[in-house]
This record gives sequence, C-alpha cells and structure tokens, in this order.
Amino acid sequence: MLLSVRWYVAYLLSLRNLEEMMAGRGIAVDHLTVHRWVIKLMRQESWRMDESVSRTQAKACGVIDFLFRAKRDQVAARRVFEKSIAQNNAPETPTIDKGGSNPAALHAVNAEGETPIKIRQVKYLNNVVEQDHRDIKRVTRQTLGFKDFHCARIILSGIELMRMIKKGQMKSRGKTPLSAAQQFYSLAS
Repeated sequence: MLLSVRWYVAYLLSLRNLEEMMAGRGIAVDHLTVHRWVIKLMRQESWRMDESVSRTQAKACGVIDFLFRAKRDQVAARRVFEKSIAQNNAPETPTIDKGGSNPAALHAVNAEGETPIKIRQVKYLNNVVEQDHRDIKRVTRQTLGFKDFHCARIILSGIELMRMIKKGQMKSRGKTPLSAAQQFYSLAS
C-alpha cells in the first residue's frame, strides 16, 4: 500500500490508474482503499511563502504556505507568517508577490514585532516560487478536483512532501543518503 501512496503523491497517476497497476502486479486493491491510505499516511505540514489556488467542488480555495484555507486572506497569511517566524526566526527581507493578503499580514506582524521585517515586492524575483506551483497543479489536475476540503488539505500536503523529498529538501539522519523512496518509506513507518 505504501508503494501506491508514494506513486500517487509523486507521479501523474489517478487512483484508478493505481488500482489497475496493482492488479497488474497481482494485488487486488480498490481505488477508494488507496485514497483512504493516502489520507491516513499524508497527515503532515510543510511550509512555503506564497499562495496559489486549488479547487474543491469547483470552489476556489487558497493554498498559503501549505496552510490550506477556504479563503486567501490576511488572517490566513498572518497565521502562516507568525508560525513560520516562531519556528525559523524572522526573515530579513521576504520576497512576496503583489497580492493584498501577504503585505497586509506582514504589516500587521511588523506593527507588533520588535524588529521590523522589510517587505520586498519585485515583479520577477518571486518567479521561482510561482513556477513551483505549476508542478502541484499538474499533479492535482489528474485528480479532477477534490471532493472535500479535509481530503484536499491532506493530499496536497502529501504531494508537497514528496516534492520536497525529490528536490533534496529533506534532511537524512543517517550517514548514507537515502533514495526518495527510502525517505518516503522512513517517514511512513
């Protein structure tokens, strides 16, 4: 089942594709069972400083730093910044896009903070993060949207986790480097 979950969050495969692939390996598994295991195993959080839009039942929802919220607003952005600052210290100069929620949230954080955070809004400096959303949208396009907000949050977190592993952003504790599959399996066990 771990193989199916890893393939689902790592590649452009639908749940029905996985059901068929497992049947080809002699393993009878229903696509809904794979979905339940994805939800069960992918309950994790990751962080990024930008927002994007995914859809749940044709309703736009904001993905802010992989805090999946029903709205992309100042409250959600501020929550992300405060939690991220608590875990990683305040950034010197974050680069953000021209959206209204991120600057408003940073101004609110600055109003209460000891050291002000400089806000940098340069048109093309945030392109690396913006382009990163393409991969997530490419993977989620195969799902044809999410039926429920809770499942969308968990699955998107799992997809982001697998992408971080592939990009070498996860730290291994051992002396020998682990493959992407080995890192994924070590997190699931």
